[in-house]
Amino acid sequence: MEASKKAILELDYLFIRGNGNVHYQKNIAELVEDAVAGREGYLSDTGALAADTGHFTGRAPYDRFIVQDKLTRDTVWWGSINQPISPSAFEQLFEQVGSYFNDKPVFVRDAMVGADPGHQISVRVVTETAYQNIFAHNLFLRPSVADPSARPEWSILAAPGYRCGQPEKYGLHNPNFVVISFTHKVILVAGTGYTGEIKKGMFSVLNFILPLQKRVLSMHCSANTDRQGHTALFFGLSGTGKTTLSTDTGRLLVGDDEHGWDDKGIFNFEGGCYAKCVGLDENKEPEIFRAVRFGALIENIGFFPGTRIPDYADTSKTENTRVAYPIHHIAGSIASGMAPAPNHIFFLTADAFGVMPPVSRLSTTQAMYHFISGYTAKVAGTEVGVSEPRAVFSACFGEAFLPLHPSYYAELLRKRLEARQIDVWLINTGWIAGPYGVGRRIKLDYTRSIIRAAINGTLKEAPFRTHPVFGFRYPTACPGVPDTVLDPVKLWADEEAYYAQANQLAKRFIGNFGKFEREVSPDVLDAAPVIWEAKPIG
Repeated sequence: MEASKKAILELDYLFIRGNGNVHYQKNIAELVEDAVAGREGYLSDTGALAADTGHFTGRAPYDRFIVQDKLTRDTVWWGSINQPISPSAFEQLFEQVGSYFNDKPVFVRDAMVGADPGHQISVRVVTETAYQNIFAHNLFLRPSVADPSARPEWSILAAPGYRCGQPEKYGLHNPNFVVISFTHKVILVAGTGYTGEIKKGMFSVLNFILPLQKRVLSMHCSANTDRQGHTALFFGLSGTGKTTLSTDTGRLLVGDDEHGWDDKGIFNFEGGCYAKCVGLDENKEPEIFRAVRFGALIENIGFFPGTRIPDYADTSKTENTRVAYPIHHIAGSIASGMAPAPNHIFFLTADAFGVMPPVSRLSTTQAMYHFISGYTAKVAGTEVGVSEPRAVFSACFGEAFLPLHPSYYAELLRKRLEARQIDVWLINTGWIAGPYGVGRRIKLDYTRSIIRAAINGTLKEAPFRTHPVFGFRYPTACPGVPDTVLDPVKLWADEEAYYAQANQLAKRFIGNFGKFEREVSPDVLDAAPVIWEAKPIG
């Protein structure tokens, strides 16, 4: 670090004192050199850095905590998602993690979150490794000029080598942890090298601050637009196609994961993308494939033997292989990170039960019901212990990052939907013609055709049917998609078997929604599916 910068960069407030080996705001080339020299990773044939994140190749939600104090005691949705930790325990952990950096090289990056200047928050990311700092550079917004003498509003300490020796003493479950303090404006990420904890920690912060303080709807979604300002949002859990479908030739990418929606329009929280790359194929996802170049960070990927060519089919380390890159790696992305309010919203679900139509149109209350439900399914082979399809519900398609009750975000969504004409669509990117193991997964080309028809308005002109169990309406014709693909009932060989399966899925929806009933309005409860005791007639 240059002497002038070293003299004015103050880290004492983070308990980092007297460290003469601080690397401030290094550029990507320098960080890649440091990562390779430190044996944190290797260059792939594309120039991207390939690094392993260690024991943790995904988030550890059981080890995430929020400090329970006067700011959060009566506002946070406490429970298994938002676990409380005492202020005194946090303060001790804060000092320990900060002091951990004192005898080690430290990488410091000042960045921002929130592309809209009116909602922007400055953040300082302090990392133990160079590859984590590359991640922070790629995923957060990059200031044109950084001032080391200015103390950012929030700080993140990411120390994968620190492990708490007595976790039970502090109310922790394990030596690794993520703790958020809204009073100190600090996030501690300790004992894990998985970089997703860094971005999702800050996302949780925005999900608390923006809705409560500014009435901004914070969303776990991707977004794209066109040159006429026709914006679309894509909500969906991992594996549903959120990143893939928003990154589409002919559309301009706003962002692939986190956005806010205020009275002016939408804005990206981030400055980059963190895409799953298991099975990445140049023919199916050319934009993402080409984004894996110098400056990008590939995590937990294998190489073809004897080469530096990434083997995207190799899941020996994890199913959750990832690539992090700045958004300008995607040709035609929106540099400002801002776009008009959406004309279309797509809820993506990979239904492994073969029940959901490929596309359905939702009313406002149905949209709120499915938003709060956040349904998808996991199939055999994607997780240890999953041997048959399993329904998964994650409120607002991002329950793990919601400090407030889901109904709070849903009512903000209602306000936005009622303020303008917006079409909300439920898209099944999963199985048709039967459940997983019997049916088949819908073709990506069909889903793209459906979304394009929805955006250009032709899908609304098609004939529609009402689903007798779920109550939403689904079209029976779409350009580029065979009519037989669009009707979920007719695709099954046995109609009675279809309705039996639909009833079972409906019961799962109703059972899951029971935990929200007291906080949601009656009209949203009325949007629940209806159980049929016998096959519907007609």
